[in-house]
This record gives sequence, C-alpha cells and structure tokens, in this order.
Amino acid sequence: MRVEKDVFVRGNGVRLPSTLRVADAIASGECQPRLVRRTEVESVAVSLGESAAEMAVAAARIALERAGSTGADIDLILHADTYHQGQDLWPVASYVQRETVRNTCSAIEIRQMSCGGMAAIDLATSYLCAGPHRTDALLTTADRFCEPGINRWSTDPGTPYADGATAIVLSRRGGYARLMSIVMYADSELEQVHRGDEPFSPAPFTHRMPVDFEAAKQAFTRQFGLSFAINRVNGSQRFTIKQALADADMEMHEVDWIVLPHFGYRRLESMYFREFGIDPAKTTWDWSRTVGHLGAGDQFASLGYLADTGRARPGQTCLLVGIGAGYTWGAAVLQFTDAPRWATAGSGLPAAG
Repeated sequence: MRVEKDVFVRGNGVRLPSTLRVADAIASGECQPRLVRRTEVESVAVSLGESAAEMAVAAARIALERAGSTGADIDLILHADTYHQGQDLWPVASYVQRETVRNTCSAIEIRQMSCGGMAAIDLATSYLCAGPHRTDALLTTADRFCEPGINRWSTDPGTPYADGATAIVLSRRGGYARLMSIVMYADSELEQVHRGDEPFSPAPFTHRMPVDFEAAKQAFTRQFGLSFAINRVNGSQRFTIKQALADADMEMHEVDWIVLPHFGYRRLESMYFREFGIDPAKTTWDWSRTVGHLGAGDQFASLGYLADTGRARPGQTCLLVGIGAGYTWGAAVLQFTDAPRWATAGSGLPAAG
C-alpha cells in the first residue's frame, strides 16, 4: 500500500535490560556451543526480573517524551508481543495505557508473533488516515523469553532470543521519518510449521516445556516436505518486499538502509543477504548481533538505533522487513526527513532506564 497521506515516525524508545555475552553463557553451561556456532551473535539482552509489560511501559515513556505526545494526542495504542507478559488472562495493552497516557482511546494487543510490530504499523497507519482529527498512535512491543517456558538458545536454534521492549509514535503531525509504503502478506498454508502435529491441549505447556519450534518444524517437513515450505517462504518474502518497494517507486539498490529481523548470521545470509543481494553493511547487523531477537520488536529497535546514533541522515531511505509464524510477512519503506533532536553521533544505542 502506498501511503498517500503524511504519516511519520515522531518518536521512538527502547528498553534493553542487562547484557549477557554468548561466550559467558557457554562458559557457564547455559548454552551449548553447537546452538550458536554459526549465528555470530555476540550477546543478548536479558531481563533479571523485569516483566515484558514493565519494559514496554519504559520504552513507551521514552517514545512519548521524544514525540512530545500526551494523552490528548494519542488516538490508538497497539501492543505487539509473542509470549507471557507477566500476568495471566490480562489485557497488557490497557496496562501500557494506564501507566503512560491514561486516556480513553482503544488499547489493543497484537499477537502475530515476530511480525507483530509490522502489523501494528499497518493497522495504525490505516486508523490514523481514516479519521480527519486523528493524530498520533503509540505502538509498543515487549517480550521476556525465559524458562521454564522458553529456552532462549534452543527453542528456535539459529536465533538467540532476547528480552526487551520497543516503542514508536506514529503521527500525522510530522516527525523524523515519513512512511512511504507498507505491505502485509500472509500464507496460512504454513501455519502448521510452528504448531507441528501435536493435538490441541487444555493448558499451556501440556505437551512439552520449554517450547520446541524445531520439533514442530520437523513434524511439518515430514508431512509436507522441506522444499514445500522453503519455496512458499521465499516466494512470499520476495513478493512482500518487492511490492513495498514498488509502492514507494523504488528498487532495492536505491535503498540506503535495510532493517532485517535480528536473526543469526547463517539465517540472515540464506534468507536475505544472498537472496536479495543485500550488503550487510547496509543493515543493522553489527548492532543487532549484540542485542538478539526481540520477538515483534526488531524493526522498531533497529529503526531507533539508526535514528538515535545519527547513522541515518535526512534524505536517506530505509526498508523495514519482518517475518512471523503464521506465516506473515511485512515490509515498509520510510524516508528520513530530519535528524531527531535527541540523536547523537556514536555507534551504540543509549541504555534505557
């Protein structure tokens, strides 16, 4: 979808708790070397007790302050996540709303796995453009991937999982990056990839704990074959990215920055670097390898990194790419229109909190 009306990223925030070096995790016996050998990930963000919901509030407060947005400005709150947020049977988006703007707009949770942040951009853009008096939307993501339910190293081998939260404020009032296009695409024929062949259960973790995505994928490939999944994933990803670029009247080689999911290097190389001829130097790989996979928040985090450190300059463009179980793909093109007033020269993202 070409974004015909002005929609901007006006503010961004991130909450990354303490850092765990992969080498230290191996030395302590927490992580088996074979699980990270080819990821080239150096460290991951790890929460020592802070819940996903609490981290989301911290990131949201930063984004709101930077955007200069108050409860009177925010017309929609969307919170994207993939795992337990700290309480059971509980509307986490309402908690984010209460702890930040305390207004009366809709506050809604999105659970579309790792593509949830991209889905939030798509939905919020349509919502803001549908009403003449709507101005800002607060989008947050957060996850804490911890045992007993998740093993950050082995649940999804090849992608070390990280704890943290991100936030952006989308606005019709202006900002530092204008949204040019957003495309979402789904292929439910691949839904079973992360479900496997286990029967439906009455409660969480009935079949196994921690969650084992690899076992589910193997069950799927036994039934449908590996090439079936690979061909559908590659085809859907190519369509989504090419459509987003076409809607922005661009080609891949014209894009200055490309934000990819925070996967391990081997997975990035096979899915993106070789497939699309992407130079890793045009991505945020050098930073994302020190953070880990933030569930639905990779795109917001890396976009904020480019803006905060001054690496992205006014006039440059950025392609955001997302993929999530289900399967869902998302791609968006933005153009940096101004340097955020809080941006600083440097190579690292300031620690939050």
